[in-house]
Amino acid sequence: RRPSVLGQVHNHHAFTRVVPFNDLAALEAALSRGDVACLLAEPALTNFGLVPPNRGFWPVARELCRRRGTLFVVDETHTLSTALGGYARAHELNPDALVVGKAVAGGLPCAVYGVTAELAQRMARAKDSAPEGHSGIGTTLSGNPLTLAALEAALTHLHTEANYAHMLAIAALLQDGLLKRLHAAHRPWTVTRLGARLELQFMPRTPRQAQDVREHAQGALESFTHLFMLNRGVLLTPFHCMMLASPATTPADVERLLSVFDELLAALAT
Repeated sequence: RRPSVLGQVHNHHAFTRVVPFNDLAALEAALSRGDVACLLAEPALTNFGLVPPNRGFWPVARELCRRRGTLFVVDETHTLSTALGGYARAHELNPDALVVGKAVAGGLPCAVYGVTAELAQRMARAKDSAPEGHSGIGTTLSGNPLTLAALEAALTHLHTEANYAHMLAIAALLQDGLLKRLHAAHRPWTVTRLGARLELQFMPRTPRQAQDVREHAQGALESFTHLFMLNRGVLLTPFHCMMLASPATTPADVERLLSVFDELLAALAT
């Protein structure tokens, strides 16, 4: 370990506690010793299927962090499509730090970090008091000219009120169409939406933890859905059955997807 490189952990197992999502009792127990530096979380789980937070979960979790002296760090890489400024801004989570990944620059390797003024002062004091030496920042996300140009273009032309209004309306249209068809076909499945992002889930209700997904996952049906729709010219995001409305998505695109979904339901009924 180099004393000039701050914050790196060389044994993640020894210095990490994993808490089930939406479980406030487990979170409080994990923070109870007062030795947790930060809570790092997505506002909603996305890599394990779309799992939104319970109503009131984040305000209580935020207060637990403050009470135990734990920083609250939000990863908005996959939830930026919730609303302009991301989930944290839309729901007033007030994190101590926030990070957004490549989606903010149209997919190029890029990350944007933000911290509160108070945390920025603490970071500056820690670095100023550390010995001279090596930096812990690599070059992949160091802000090369191409990435910065793409980031500026995306922030100027893509991340706008008008684009988000369009994306949210398109996503709501798609969600409504999917739910109506599931109801008519008597399929016990659900559609979970987070802003411009939504997911068809082969389970009777929206999951609340990763374990819900494990217990209800239907891998064969999910794979069949992807292949069935792909063979008819509709590509779902190639993990889970996730759909994302973009500024370029039109109502005609939604109708095309729903038409193929009608074919899927008809095929499953035979």
